[in-house]
Amino acid sequence: MASSSGNDDDLTIPRAAINKMIKETLPNVRVANDARELVVNCCTEFIHLVSSEANEICNKSEKKTISPEHVINALESLGFGSYIAEVKDVLQECKTVALKRRKASSRLENLGIPEEELLRQQQELFAKARQQQAELAQQEWLQMQQAAQQAQLAAASASSAQQAGSSQDEDEEDDI
Repeated sequence: MASSSGNDDDLTIPRAAINKMIKETLPNVRVANDARELVVNCCTEFIHLVSSEANEICNKSEKKTISPEHVINALESLGFGSYIAEVKDVLQECKTVALKRRKASSRLENLGIPEEELLRQQQELFAKARQQQAELAQQEWLQMQQAAQQAQLAAASASSAQQAGSSQDEDEEDDI
C-alpha cells in the first residue's frame, strides 16, 4: 500500500535505526543501499498495515486507544499468527523495563520515609539555612559597622592631628 499523502519521508522508519538493526542481525554481511532502502520501505509498510488493522479492531470494540491486545489480534487476522508468541515475549520485556524505570524514578517512595517526615526534614533544613543566612548577614553588618567606626576614628585622629599641627604653626608664628 502506498502512502497517498505524498510525504513518504515523514512516514518512514529512520534509516540509521534500520542500518543498526541490519548490522546487529547480520554482522558479517554486506547489504546494498537499495536493499537497505527496500527493508526500510517494507518495515514502514508492515507497521502501517498492522497499525491500520489494529485501529479497525479497536474501533470495532468501541475503544479509543489501541492496546497491545488489538495489535496481537491484528497480527492474527493478517496471517502473522506465528509471530504472536515472540510479540508477547517482547511485550512482557517492555513492561518489565517500564516497571523498572518507574521504580527507579520513584526514589522517594523507595526511601521508606513517610512524606510527612520528609516534609518536616525539609522545613528543618530551610529553617537552618535561613538562620545561617541571617547570621552571615549580621556578621557582615557588624564588620561594616566596625569598618565605619575605624574610618571615623581615623578621620577624627587625622583631623585632630591636622588641627594640632596648625595650632603649633600659629604658636610658632606668635613667637616670631
